[in-house]
Amino acid sequence: MTLRPKVSARRGAHATLPFLLFLSALSFAPRLSAQESVFTLDPAKTTVEFNLSASLHTVHGTFKLKSGVIHFDPASGKAGGAIVVDALSGESGNDSRDKKMHQEVLESPKFSEIVFVPTRVAGAVAPQGTSQVAVTGEFKLHGQDHEMTLTFTVQPGPSGETQATAQFPVPFVKWGLKNPSTFLLHVSDNVDINIHAIGHLVSATPPH
Repeated sequence: MTLRPKVSARRGAHATLPFLLFLSALSFAPRLSAQESVFTLDPAKTTVEFNLSASLHTVHGTFKLKSGVIHFDPASGKAGGAIVVDALSGESGNDSRDKKMHQEVLESPKFSEIVFVPTRVAGAVAPQGTSQVAVTGEFKLHGQDHEMTLTFTVQPGPSGETQATAQFPVPFVKWGLKNPSTFLLHVSDNVDINIHAIGHLVSATPPH
């Protein structure tokens, strides 16, 4: 006959009590839930324009957006994503001028994308009305990275769409690109960029 040790009910209750207290502490602990906002640009509705001042006139042109998404945590300001512009799509309406731009200035066959990678967002997007948001990140052009801060004017639009516009200069000569000036035509060292983006701004829970 095998003798089994007897465990009193009182002793079992003492053994169970710490475990119950642990479960109770977990049930009342605050739940940490990180929320981030995500702005997805619509390439078909987004325009990227450039204006380059010259001695005789101002050159106007456009680039096409390939893709664009900015996600950021409103609490911490940390951001990510990328805005990708097709460098090969740049055109100003003059074939010879555009050929020189692609072959000698942008070297777009080699550097086919112009990318802005956001790293931080300052400012809040209001559910109604106009908001100002400063987005800091890396501007990747011609194989080089340059830190920039772009100020976007954000406004909710119809059908759940959100509009965001930004204007900023790019000192392309200072950044190592060739100035296309000639003996008869002087071109500015900076090119002005205008972005008019349309997309959808939503809140989402980032993966853990």
